[in-house]
Amino acid sequence: QKAIFKLFSLGVVTARDDWVYDHNNKHLLAKIEALVRAYNADVDKYGGRAQTKEVLDSLDYSIKWTRALKRDLGNKRRYSLDKNRVIQANYRPFTKKWMYYSSNLNEMQNLTGRLFGTDGDRRTPSIAVMGDSSGKPYFCLAIDRIPDYNFVSPASGGTQTFSRFCYSNGEEVENITDWAVAKFASYYRKGRRSETRQITREEIFCYVYGVLHCPMYREKYGVNIRRELPRIPLYPNFWRWAGWGKALMELHIGYESVAPFKLSRTDTLDERARDAGLSPRVMLRAEKSGGRIVLDSETTLSGIPREAWAYELGNRSALEWVLDQHKEKVPKDPTVQAKFNYYRFADYKEIVVDLLARVTTVSVETVRIVSEMRSVPGSAE
Repeated sequence: QKAIFKLFSLGVVTARDDWVYDHNNKHLLAKIEALVRAYNADVDKYGGRAQTKEVLDSLDYSIKWTRALKRDLGNKRRYSLDKNRVIQANYRPFTKKWMYYSSNLNEMQNLTGRLFGTDGDRRTPSIAVMGDSSGKPYFCLAIDRIPDYNFVSPASGGTQTFSRFCYSNGEEVENITDWAVAKFASYYRKGRRSETRQITREEIFCYVYGVLHCPMYREKYGVNIRRELPRIPLYPNFWRWAGWGKALMELHIGYESVAPFKLSRTDTLDERARDAGLSPRVMLRAEKSGGRIVLDSETTLSGIPREAWAYELGNRSALEWVLDQHKEKVPKDPTVQAKFNYYRFADYKEIVVDLLARVTTVSVETVRIVSEMRSVPGSAE
């Protein structure tokens, strides 16, 4: 255990995002009910039989079949809808969705049950990083709910999650190793160091998060952190880095409750759309140079400071992540597209306005803290 964390895990691989995620929990349950009903009907018809080409060709492909689902079919394993399996999950940065967390309908849950409890609904402070950025800009983000495999960015080698605690037999246990505690204590106890007070696991956790945001660290080890899990240097003044990490973690995990930034809102009636009985045309367009976001053909937010756009996670800003995840996208799954395509931006518009104001605050404060890091002299060991 010569590492800071005992356990870490990739996020959940569902292999059927359109089916097991939704902005609305009632809509999610409707999809799961239809999926379970179709699957069980095929279990009654073909369960236990050899999976010949004739059987496979006869399955109800209105639902998404995977290897795991076909294996359960062969074992005549019926499913049932369990409302307790509906949890909130981190789908993308600053975007939570309702998720059906079930080993039956999630292709691979990896070790998420060890980090977030067997029901996946434990709120565990965690650090999510790219497993392999594959050329994409590196980033990490603190979360406290279970993440999707592609949380940090699709096609990025997956999301590796390092949690403050883990669970064993239903009990919460420490996930930061004794080795790490001894290593930090020994280093900062040396006579040439001024930091002599006891270092806790919580402070080590915050220190790690602070260092991962250090611009000098990202510049110096940029190639390494895109190809392997990050290694953590020991910087002078542990407490300052732990303090920065704590402040960043509170911002990033608690983004829904920070004070909203005071943005200006302009509403102009789209008479043409209204006369036609339509909702305003959705745009969700960022205009960085003008400090504006055009939500739709009626509403524009302005007064977004330049530094808000500077807080980037991968290849886009935090604000752009929010905009991207609330667009009206056509589901890839044909059945979901035809029967369960309920999402309309107009239903979530006020929620998104509020979220953008809060993420603006998060972005401005994050940029301020990271800028302070550049002023710290000294090198890591």
